[in-house]
Amino acid sequence: MRSAERHRNRPAGFARDCRGATAVEFALIAPPFIALLIAIVQTFLVFFAQEMLEAVVQQSSRQILTGQTQSQQATQAAFHQTVCNQVSALFTCSKIMVDVQVATSWSTANTSAPSLTYDSQGNVNNVWQFNPGNAGDIVVVRVVYLWPVVLGPLGFNLSNQPNNTRLILATAAFQNEPSS
Repeated sequence: MRSAERHRNRPAGFARDCRGATAVEFALIAPPFIALLIAIVQTFLVFFAQEMLEAVVQQSSRQILTGQTQSQQATQAAFHQTVCNQVSALFTCSKIMVDVQVATSWSTANTSAPSLTYDSQGNVNNVWQFNPGNAGDIVVVRVVYLWPVVLGPLGFNLSNQPNNTRLILATAAFQNEPSS
Protein backbone atom coordinates (compact mmCIF):
# COMPACT_ATOMS: atom_id res chain seq x y z
CA MET A 1 0.00 0.00 0.00
CA ARG A 2 2.72 2.35 0.88
CA SER A 3 4.47 1.72 -2.47
CA ALA A 4 1.33 2.49 -4.49
CA GLU A 5 0.78 5.67 -2.49
CA ARG A 6 4.33 6.75 -3.16
CA HIS A 7 3.92 6.35 -6.92
CA ARG A 8 0.69 8.35 -6.93
CA ASN A 9 2.32 11.31 -5.16
CA ARG A 10 5.52 11.28 -7.21
CA PRO A 11 4.57 14.24 -9.50
CA ALA A 12 3.57 16.33 -6.51
CA GLY A 13 6.72 15.37 -4.67
CA PHE A 14 8.85 16.15 -7.70
CA ALA A 15 7.27 19.60 -7.99
CA ARG A 16 8.00 20.36 -4.33
CA ASP A 17 11.59 19.11 -4.45
CA CYS A 18 13.97 22.10 -4.85
CA ARG A 19 17.21 20.16 -5.06
CA GLY A 20 18.97 20.93 -8.32
CA ALA A 21 16.93 24.05 -9.06
CA THR A 22 20.03 26.22 -9.01
CA ALA A 23 21.75 23.97 -11.54
CA VAL A 24 18.73 24.10 -13.84
CA GLU A 25 18.49 27.90 -13.52
CA PHE A 26 22.21 28.25 -14.25
CA ALA A 27 21.88 26.00 -17.30
CA LEU A 28 19.14 28.28 -18.61
CA ILE A 29 20.96 31.56 -17.91
CA ALA A 30 24.61 30.61 -18.60
CA PRO A 31 24.58 30.38 -22.44
CA PRO A 32 23.09 33.86 -23.05
CA PHE A 33 25.31 35.31 -20.31
CA ILE A 34 28.46 33.81 -21.80
CA ALA A 35 27.38 34.95 -25.29
CA LEU A 36 26.92 38.47 -23.94
CA LEU A 37 30.38 38.41 -22.34
CA ILE A 38 31.97 37.26 -25.61
CA ALA A 39 30.16 40.00 -27.52
CA ILE A 40 31.27 42.65 -25.03
CA VAL A 41 34.92 41.55 -25.12
CA GLN A 42 34.97 41.33 -28.92
CA THR A 43 33.34 44.76 -29.29
CA PHE A 44 35.83 46.23 -26.83
CA LEU A 45 38.78 44.79 -28.76
CA VAL A 46 37.53 46.19 -32.08
CA PHE A 47 36.99 49.66 -30.62
CA PHE A 48 40.32 49.55 -28.78
CA ALA A 49 42.16 48.57 -31.98
CA GLN A 50 40.35 51.33 -33.87
CA GLU A 51 41.38 53.97 -31.33
CA MET A 52 44.94 52.71 -31.23
CA LEU A 53 45.15 52.87 -35.04
CA GLU A 54 43.78 56.43 -34.96
CA ALA A 55 46.52 57.48 -32.53
CA VAL A 56 49.22 55.83 -34.65
CA VAL A 57 48.00 57.59 -37.80
CA GLN A 58 47.99 60.97 -36.06
CA GLN A 59 51.56 60.46 -34.82
CA SER A 60 52.88 59.09 -38.12
CA SER A 61 51.16 61.74 -40.23
CA ARG A 62 52.94 64.44 -38.30
CA GLN A 63 56.15 63.51 -40.13
CA ILE A 64 54.47 64.30 -43.46
CA LEU A 65 52.78 67.42 -42.07
CA THR A 66 56.08 68.89 -40.90
CA GLY A 67 57.97 67.95 -44.07
CA GLN A 68 60.29 65.39 -42.48
CA THR A 69 59.14 62.62 -44.82
CA GLN A 70 59.64 64.81 -47.88
CA SER A 71 63.08 66.09 -46.82
CA GLN A 72 64.26 62.54 -46.17
CA GLN A 73 62.76 61.43 -49.49
CA ALA A 74 61.14 58.55 -47.64
CA THR A 75 59.55 55.79 -49.69
CA GLN A 76 56.21 54.12 -49.15
CA ALA A 77 58.02 51.22 -47.47
CA ALA A 78 59.82 53.59 -45.10
CA PHE A 79 56.59 55.34 -44.12
CA HIS A 80 54.88 51.96 -43.70
CA GLN A 81 57.69 51.00 -41.32
CA THR A 82 57.17 54.28 -39.42
CA VAL A 83 53.54 53.28 -38.90
CA CYS A 84 54.51 49.72 -37.95
CA ASN A 85 57.04 50.93 -35.38
CA GLN A 86 54.22 52.60 -33.46
CA VAL A 87 51.67 49.81 -33.40
CA SER A 88 51.47 47.44 -30.50
CA ALA A 89 51.39 43.68 -30.39
CA LEU A 90 47.71 43.83 -31.37
CA PHE A 91 48.53 44.38 -35.04
CA THR A 92 50.40 42.31 -37.58
CA CYS A 93 52.64 44.76 -39.41
CA SER A 94 52.44 42.99 -42.76
CA LYS A 95 48.65 43.38 -42.76
CA ILE A 96 48.70 47.16 -42.33
CA MET A 97 47.85 49.00 -45.55
CA VAL A 98 48.92 52.64 -45.94
CA ASP A 99 47.53 55.05 -48.54
CA VAL A 100 48.84 58.64 -48.81
CA GLN A 101 47.28 60.94 -51.39
CA VAL A 102 47.33 64.62 -52.27
CA ALA A 103 43.95 66.30 -52.77
CA THR A 104 43.43 69.36 -54.95
CA SER A 105 40.95 70.86 -52.44
CA TRP A 106 39.30 69.99 -49.15
CA SER A 107 36.06 69.08 -50.93
CA THR A 108 37.82 66.49 -53.11
CA ALA A 109 39.81 64.88 -50.28
CA ASN A 110 38.95 61.18 -50.15
CA THR A 111 38.62 60.21 -46.50
CA SER A 112 36.16 57.35 -47.01
CA ALA A 113 36.90 53.69 -46.45
CA PRO A 114 38.42 52.13 -49.57
CA SER A 115 36.69 49.37 -51.47
CA LEU A 116 38.95 46.40 -51.04
CA THR A 117 39.50 43.88 -53.80
CA TYR A 118 40.64 40.33 -53.13
CA ASP A 119 42.54 37.72 -55.08
CA SER A 120 41.51 34.07 -55.27
CA GLN A 121 43.32 33.29 -51.99
CA GLY A 122 41.43 36.03 -50.12
CA ASN A 123 44.35 38.48 -49.96
CA VAL A 124 43.82 42.19 -50.53
CA ASN A 125 45.29 43.22 -53.88
CA ASN A 126 44.58 46.96 -53.92
CA VAL A 127 47.36 49.26 -55.11
CA TRP A 128 48.09 51.92 -52.49
CA GLN A 129 49.42 55.35 -53.33
CA PHE A 130 52.20 57.23 -51.60
CA ASN A 131 52.35 60.93 -52.38
CA PRO A 132 53.26 63.02 -49.30
CA GLY A 133 52.99 66.19 -51.35
CA ASN A 134 54.87 69.45 -50.95
CA ALA A 135 54.56 72.43 -48.63
CA GLY A 136 50.98 73.73 -48.61
CA ASP A 137 49.45 70.61 -50.20
CA ILE A 138 46.35 68.96 -48.74
CA VAL A 139 47.27 65.40 -47.84
CA VAL A 140 45.06 62.49 -46.81
CA VAL A 141 46.66 59.58 -44.97
CA ARG A 142 44.53 56.44 -44.66
CA VAL A 143 45.67 53.37 -42.78
CA VAL A 144 43.58 50.24 -43.24
CA TYR A 145 43.69 47.03 -41.25
CA LEU A 146 41.58 43.89 -41.47
CA TRP A 147 40.87 42.95 -37.86
CA PRO A 148 40.05 39.26 -37.35
CA VAL A 149 36.78 38.68 -35.53
CA VAL A 150 35.42 35.56 -33.94
CA LEU A 151 31.89 34.65 -34.79
CA GLY A 152 30.05 34.90 -31.53
CA PRO A 153 27.28 32.72 -30.25
CA LEU A 154 23.66 33.66 -30.93
CA GLY A 155 24.59 35.12 -34.32
CA PHE A 156 26.68 38.05 -33.03
CA ASN A 157 29.06 38.99 -35.83
CA LEU A 158 31.14 42.17 -36.24
CA SER A 159 32.73 41.20 -39.54
CA ASN A 160 32.11 43.45 -42.54
CA GLN A 161 34.67 41.87 -44.89
CA PRO A 162 35.31 38.34 -46.16
CA ASN A 163 37.17 35.77 -44.06
CA ASN A 164 35.60 36.92 -40.76
CA THR A 165 37.43 40.24 -40.69
CA ARG A 166 36.39 43.79 -39.94
CA LEU A 167 37.85 46.71 -41.85
CA ILE A 168 39.14 49.32 -39.46
CA LEU A 169 40.28 52.60 -40.92
CA ALA A 170 42.15 55.55 -39.48
CA THR A 171 42.36 58.75 -41.50
CA ALA A 172 44.25 62.02 -41.14
CA ALA A 173 43.61 64.95 -43.47
CA PHE A 174 45.79 68.02 -43.18
CA GLN A 175 47.55 70.76 -45.07
CA ASN A 176 51.33 70.44 -45.10
CA GLU A 177 53.17 73.18 -43.27
CA PRO A 178 54.85 75.78 -45.45
CA SER A 179 58.57 75.30 -45.91
CA SER A 180 60.74 77.58 -43.83
